[in-house]
Amino acid sequence: MALVSAAVLWLLFLVLEKLLPAHAALIGILALAAEAGVVGGLADWYAVTVLFRNPFGKLPMPRLLLEHTEIIPRNKARIAESMGRFVQENFLAAPIVRQSLRNTDASLMIGRWLADEENVAATAAFLQRVGPRLLQVFESRDIEAFIQQNAVEWAKNTPVHQMTSEMLRAVLENDFHHEALQRGLDAADKWIKANPEKARDIAATIFEELGVGGLARGASWIGIDVQQRTINTFMDQVEKLLEDREHPWRVRLEASATQLMKDLRKKTSRASKKLNATKNALADSESVVKFMTGATVILRDAIKRDLERPDSGLASNLRGILLRLGEHLQQNERVRLQLNHEIEEAVVTFTTDYADAIIAYVSEKIHDWDTREMIAKIETEVGGDLHMIRVNGVVVGAFIGLLLGLGRLAIDALPF
Repeated sequence: MALVSAAVLWLLFLVLEKLLPAHAALIGILALAAEAGVVGGLADWYAVTVLFRNPFGKLPMPRLLLEHTEIIPRNKARIAESMGRFVQENFLAAPIVRQSLRNTDASLMIGRWLADEENVAATAAFLQRVGPRLLQVFESRDIEAFIQQNAVEWAKNTPVHQMTSEMLRAVLENDFHHEALQRGLDAADKWIKANPEKARDIAATIFEELGVGGLARGASWIGIDVQQRTINTFMDQVEKLLEDREHPWRVRLEASATQLMKDLRKKTSRASKKLNATKNALADSESVVKFMTGATVILRDAIKRDLERPDSGLASNLRGILLRLGEHLQQNERVRLQLNHEIEEAVVTFTTDYADAIIAYVSEKIHDWDTREMIAKIETEVGGDLHMIRVNGVVVGAFIGLLLGLGRLAIDALPF
């Protein structure tokens, strides 16, 4: 519209310049302004148009002009590659990722988010909606059989000796075994003292299973209570074990565990072979597999039923856990610093390891865009700005033409 208006005014001023010779100088300046507006508008229209398409159509034009039309479609591959590099250099580079994360206390943000009851309630509600649907997927017999088959194959193909050795090492190095033994013996001691009759029944059952029940009863006829003496001896040993961490039984237990840990490090050791053989035997046992599958189904169904209840215990517990976690994260700066460090390392590792894949994905998607759809999308999104470029070309051109006309008038007015 602006370009058409400038062209009409230019023609009008040319006619008026002929009809009104007395005002030819002033009208000439206005005609020059309109002419410059037409030139500016056409130039900007051409510049914008050649970005997307060839304005000449099938007209025979110099190769130099044709090679610089349809700039965006012709260079789509280069644009895609450039966009990929742009994403890599400005978003995925390790220094930029680190700096961005260090400027953001991510764990504090997480803590504040979790401390908000509305956020936690929304999370629990989402779990209640999505959880049963996800669990329902595994009710399919085909999927259940697929998971069972792959789980068994994984168990059979995974050597567990090294894992067991590392677990034993962690227990021994941190003295967890002493605490576990202490708690177990303490519980046994309290139970026997609180339940003497049940302890006697267990001792009697053990004697019967060992085939020496009759001998124990015979000894009781002559006044020797073998069962009670056995219990008393056991309790004496328990009390000694509780009081003495250097007790020979404890020392032998720790030495045996240490030796087992060392043996399990070697794949060819007798302990490793026996452990792996036992694992394989369990994996090959149809009854064991059925038991594990049944237990998994029972657990799955129990979780599903609970989540489907309006007063779900799992959802309620989750809300409480998340709220406490949010509060503790906000209060514990040392934990936040450690979490932030781990988050930073994880994100940097991810962006470093998968940067090429992300860049390739971005470039591929841009390259796969349909050219016409891409042009239409760009023109739709920035069409107003493109139109204003053309309008500005007319306005700026007219203003420059006006200035040039005034300059010419000023020069013509000079006395020489």
